[in-house]
Amino acid sequence: MSAGMDILKHCTLCPRRCNTDRTKSPGFCGETDKVRIARADLHLWEEPCLVGEHGAGTVFFSGCSLKCCFCQNYEISALGKGFEVTTRELGDIFLKLRDMGAANIDLVSPTHFVPQICSALDMVKDSLKIPAVYNCGGYEQVQTLKMLEGRVSIFLPDLKYYNSALSQKYSAAADYFPAAINAIKEMVRIAGKPVFDPNGVMQRGVIVRHLVLPGQRHDSMRLLDELASAFDTDQILISIMSQFVPVYKAFEHKELSRRTSTFEYNSVVDHAVKLGFEGFFQQRSSANTHFIPEFYDCKYF
Repeated sequence: MSAGMDILKHCTLCPRRCNTDRTKSPGFCGETDKVRIARADLHLWEEPCLVGEHGAGTVFFSGCSLKCCFCQNYEISALGKGFEVTTRELGDIFLKLRDMGAANIDLVSPTHFVPQICSALDMVKDSLKIPAVYNCGGYEQVQTLKMLEGRVSIFLPDLKYYNSALSQKYSAAADYFPAAINAIKEMVRIAGKPVFDPNGVMQRGVIVRHLVLPGQRHDSMRLLDELASAFDTDQILISIMSQFVPVYKAFEHKELSRRTSTFEYNSVVDHAVKLGFEGFFQQRSSANTHFIPEFYDCKYF
């Protein structure tokens, strides 16, 4: 086992720091040291600067270090859907997506497989020629992110909550915000300010996503205030999302049993504009389960 893989014997890749020997049993994330994915394909529903002409080359990894009750990808994050691939196969998938015209390699929920992903990227680095995107829930360890330096040039983290009571209630992570804001600072250090090619396709930088939850617009505004305190507005882009749809265990919370209202969403967007942020805003029609991709539990390609 290489030095980068040793951490899997006492896993501290995410802030849970469960110390599980994942070569023998699953960690808090639900995964062992065997990489599992549930889909690899071109994806047209990321931010426009990540899609390009044909789409982002998205790889959805099974498992997750968060326990979000409203996760739209709950089939793979919580219910275990997915299939095993070797590190070599993962590298080959990256190249296949490149050949399909992908603007980038979009790694979704990758945290618990970072050592294997680094190995796969190293295998194909001389021929890949498109950027890798680290598309995560924001709940990250700075030391894990350091492993990505020189390998990942675009970061796409969520920043879900400011209030620790909310993050504990909905994601079982009371320490979510301090972990996430420190992680985003490290992402900005690694990636630098946003850089685009002549066609407007992103090559480097950080886009911070925030999903506006029903009933929580004031927490969203406080979160944006904290971002404005931590970063100059030209250091990051933001993406304010309106796609919340009650799924999975959201119905266990009465306040999450509805879509986010237009008033709530627009209030947060207006606050972001007031603070001087640039970025992306979603059409209200995005709050639809039809945009959730199909996932697989066996190799379909």
